[in-house]
Amino acid sequence: HVQLVESGGGLVQPGGSLTLSCAASGSTHMRYCMAWFRQAPGKEREGIAGVDSDGSISYADSVKGRFTVSRDHAQATLDLEMNSLKPEDTAVYTCAAERSIAPDRRLWESAFGYFGQGTQVTVS
Repeated sequence: HVQLVESGGGLVQPGGSLTLSCAASGSTHMRYCMAWFRQAPGKEREGIAGVDSDGSISYADSVKGRFTVSRDHAQATLDLEMNSLKPEDTAVYTCAAERSIAPDRRLWESAFGYFGQGTQVTVS
């Protein structure tokens, strides 16, 4: 079982930067694939960045080149550095974790069983 707690959300102006952090706890979190999802008002949840236990990374096209995901196994954290933020990046950002996810499914909501509570990011 894995517990996930996000932090770092807030209000930022367009073009600004923000870094989110997800703290994971549980007996086997280091073996899990972890990812960031976001859900904007009236839209479906979208997978934006995923990191497998071996360090392999996937990004959604919508954030590629602007967002950087990083994972620290020792600190059990998953960070999301967001640059050049746009109003359309406004959403609730949620951390997720699951074991044994195929590489082509790292951004699939249905592949993950553990989600945090989320943190709000508003770009305005």
